[in-house]
Amino acid sequence: MTATDGGSETDTRGGARGDTVAAVVRQWRTVHPELDTGPMEIIGRINRCAALLQQAEDAPLRRAGLSRAEFDLLGALRRTGHELTPGELARETFSSGAAVTKRLKQLSERGLVERRGDTRDRRVAHLRLTDAGRDLVDGVLPDQLAYESAVLSGVEPLRRNELSDLLGELLGQLEGRLDALRI
Repeated sequence: MTATDGGSETDTRGGARGDTVAAVVRQWRTVHPELDTGPMEIIGRINRCAALLQQAEDAPLRRAGLSRAEFDLLGALRRTGHELTPGELARETFSSGAAVTKRLKQLSERGLVERRGDTRDRRVAHLRLTDAGRDLVDGVLPDQLAYESAVLSGVEPLRRNELSDLLGELLGQLEGRLDALRI
């Protein structure tokens, strides 16, 4: 590692490394200098960023009385533009069926989602946004996007695009093969 003009640490790949993951990696390098900690640096930072973003609780969503998971369900119904079954919503939002069922019950009680039974199979429910649900999503989305832009404001736009591309590449690979990597 070398020092930059501002005194923050950089690793051999040139990125700023004054974060908590850098400290963990330095400790592991002391204990096991022969091991490549590169994967830990990436996965650790992704996990740490996700945890910090979850702790922030998405202020605009919270003001609207929504959790991120509830907004994701409402958003899936809004952006697809058609009815979805609970199973389809689970796939769209990467949630368990039980979690989707619980959230849908709460959203339905609040008048944001309505269920329609399937005429051919009574076990199947079709879900759609109510007018109130659509209005809530459409009202919250601009504020949520502005909030997310503020969260990312410390990263220059070109770097944001690079980061988005890299994360998209990683996500595409993981979605295609993560099950194969499980032991």
